This record gives sequence, structure tokens and C-alpha cells, in this order.
Amino acid sequence: MEIKRVLPIAVAPQPLPFHSQIFVSWRVMGRATMYGYSEQRLLLLRSTSSKAMWPMCGRPQSMYGAVEDRVLFNFITDQGLKPQQIINTHAHIDHIMGIESLKVKYSIPFGMHTLEQPVLANAKGSAMLFGFTFGSVPVPDFFIAENTKVKLGDDELEVRLAPGHSPGSIVFYNAAGKWLIGGDVLFNGSVGRSDLPGGNHDVLMNSISEQIYTLPDETTVYSGHGPATTVGKEKQTNPYVRG
Repeated sequence: MEIKRVLPIAVAPQPLPFHSQIFVSWRVMGRATMYGYSEQRLLLLRSTSSKAMWPMCGRPQSMYGAVEDRVLFNFITDQGLKPQQIINTHAHIDHIMGIESLKVKYSIPFGMHTLEQPVLANAKGSAMLFGFTFGSVPVPDFFIAENTKVKLGDDELEVRLAPGHSPGSIVFYNAAGKWLIGGDVLFNGSVGRSDLPGGNHDVLMNSISEQIYTLPDETTVYSGHGPATTVGKEKQTNPYVRG
């Protein structure tokens, strides 16, 4: 796997086992570690049949924001990708910071679940709690409902509502490829925090049990932070919630 490094970012393509590819950009150093975002994932889902691409944003705020944008834009250009729309799992600050620049650059809409609107509205206040300022808060152009399907070219993602980390957290499941975009609901060996406004620990545990652990064990889970895992592994070994 080729990794292009431009301090402090690494951009690496990771192929998924069917029609689409996933490109993952992450931060591993700098001020972001002070805020708990030591490895932040930006997922770019690409349909190989058309070069169409759907960003799922996530980026820690730091002095390197302009650098991050430049690296991402260059990567999209180099790969010949054509951004279509931005789809988000939730609206915590570390998952919305790259949205406005993408919206402006490519004139594409941004969507999330409607229950995330209070979280989005509190973005600037949340940023202050972590010791930094938030620039322009993105305005959603559409809302993504649970129990619907998101079309990515020839591919399809099932939308599942999984609150607890935040009130409108959603996860995206691809049955054909057996993979899940899990946001910050479930991690490799851990779970999302539930102590932020709108979070609820019991609701989070139920979401994991009902919306993720009911998927096939071989389902790969791509989380908002940290390495990928599988449903089967977490059901057997996760210290917070067993299947």
C-alpha cells in the first residue's frame, strides 16, 4: 500500500473487497493529540465504475487545516475523483471540520441525520471546551433517514440509526462487501464516549447490540478513529459490550 506523506498527514488508499474503494486520510501528531483526536479518519468512498466519490468527513482542528485541505484536494485531483455529496455519521466537531472547505471547493451538498442538528448547532461551544475556535459551521443541505439506502454509483449502503455517542449517529452498512462505516459508535477494542451532550451510555450499548452485533461476524468495521476491526472480534473481545 503506497502512502503519500505531507507533514502532518498521511493519505493512503485502502481497497475494499467489491465495487468501491475507500481512501483514508488520518492525523497522528500535532495539537490534535491534545484534544483526543490522535488518529482521525476521513473516508472517501469511490465508485470504480465512474470515478464518482462521496466524502465522509472527519478532521481534527489545528494550525494545519489549510495544509490538510491542500493535500486532500491534490489527492482528489491526482486520483481523478469527482466528489458528489458529503455524508456524515454524526456532527461532533472532529467530524465536521473539513466539510465547509469541501462544499465550497466542489459545490457539493452535505447530509446527516436530522437528530444531529442540536450537536451541529453547538459546534462552536464544543470547540471552546477543547481550547480552540471553530470557523464556519456547515449547514446541512439534506437529511439522511434511518432504514433507507444511500446509492454510491453501482453500490448501496443501508442506513442504521445508532444513537448513544450522539443523538443522531448513523452507521452505513454494505451487505455485498460485508463492511460497515461505523462512525464513533464502536472501535477496535472500545466504544464511543457517551459523556458529551446528547450522549447516553445505555442507549449506546443497545445501539451496538441491535444495530452492529446483529450483522455477520465477518463484517469489517471502519471507525472514525483507530484501526479497522470486525463484528465477530468485538463480540468476543470488546471489554465494554460483548455479543
